[in-house]
Amino acid sequence: MRFTGAAIVSALAAGANAHATMFSVWVNGVDQGDGRNVYIRSPPNNNPVKDLASPNLVCNVNGGTAVNRFVSAAAGDTLSFEWYHNSRGDDIIDASHQGPIITYIAPFTTTNGASAVWTKIAEEGYDGASWAVAKLIANKGKKDFTLPSTLAPGKYLIRQEIIALHEADTTFDTNPARGAQFYPSCVQVEVTGSGSAVPDQEFDFNTGYTYADAGIHFNLYGAYSSYPIPGPEVWTGKTSSPAASTPVVLPSSSVATTPTSTAAPAELATSATSTAVLTSSTSSSILASPTTFATLRRPTTAQTQPAAVTTAKPAVTASLPASCNLHVRTRTVTVFE
Repeated sequence: MRFTGAAIVSALAAGANAHATMFSVWVNGVDQGDGRNVYIRSPPNNNPVKDLASPNLVCNVNGGTAVNRFVSAAAGDTLSFEWYHNSRGDDIIDASHQGPIITYIAPFTTTNGASAVWTKIAEEGYDGASWAVAKLIANKGKKDFTLPSTLAPGKYLIRQEIIALHEADTTFDTNPARGAQFYPSCVQVEVTGSGSAVPDQEFDFNTGYTYADAGIHFNLYGAYSSYPIPGPEVWTGKTSSPAASTPVVLPSSSVATTPTSTAAPAELATSATSTAVLTSSTSSSILASPTTFATLRRPTTAQTQPAAVTTAKPAVTASLPASCNLHVRTRTVTVFE
C-alpha cells in the first residue's frame, strides 16, 4: 500500500489537532459512563508520547496517579475502550494517523507501571487492506477485545495504545520533531470469575520497545503488504502448571517364586503387593512392613503333590514422624490343586 503526496501534506497539517485519548469503557455492550479520572487514569491533554525512555510511555502523563473506581468485568467478557478527540463521537483521530492498536494487562499498582509487569492480551495492525486505526474510526472510537476466559480474578491495570505511524519513517532519537506517536491509556479493572491463569510475560515498555523495532521505525508511505506489530506475542491465557511432586516409591518384596523348570513357565496363582508412596514435599521416613506374598503352583514331572511355597521379606524399619502411622497387614495365601 502507498499513501499519496496529498495524504502526506494532509497528515502534516492535521498533526497538531488530530490526537486522541480515552473517554469510557463498555462491558458486553453496556456503557460504564464517563471514565476520565474516575476509572481511567487520564492525561491532562491528548498529546502523544514519542520518547521510548519516558515513564509516560506506559500509562501516559498522570499514569502514576490511581483513581477511585474500578470497572467490574468477568473473565471472558468483551470490553470496548472508547477513544475520542475533543468531544465524544467526533472524528476520534485524524485518518492520517494510521497504525496498530495494542492492549496489555498488568497487576494493579498505584504507580505508573513502568517496570516488567505487562502482558499482551490483544493486538491489531494491518490486515492487508485496513489499519486498526481506520477500523477504530469506523466503529465510532470503540476498540473491542475479550478478557481471557481463564484470567484469575483480581484487580488489574489494562493499557491500550494507539501507535500512529504517519511520522515513523524516522525515529524520535534521530529527529525529535518526528517519530512514531504513542497514545497510551490505562484503565483500572476488577476481574471476577473462577479462572486461575496469571499473566506472566513481564514485558517492560521502556526496554522492550526500541527505535530499531520494525513496527516503530516504519515508512507508512512506502510499499508494504504487512506490518510487524511491536512487543511480545499475544498471551494465550493458559495457566502455568506448577512442577509436579516427584513421588518416592518404596517397592514391596518380590512375589515369591519356586525354582524354575525347563518344562513349563511358572503359573501365577495369585499375587498381591503393598507399596507406600510419598510426594517429595512430605517426610522421607517410612516404615515398610512385610508385604502380602503369593503362593505359586507349577506343574512338574518330579512331584505328584503341589507344593505350597511362601516367602516373606524381613521388615525394613526407619523412623517415622510422630504424626505418621502406617499399618500393612501380612496375609498368607496358599492355593492347592
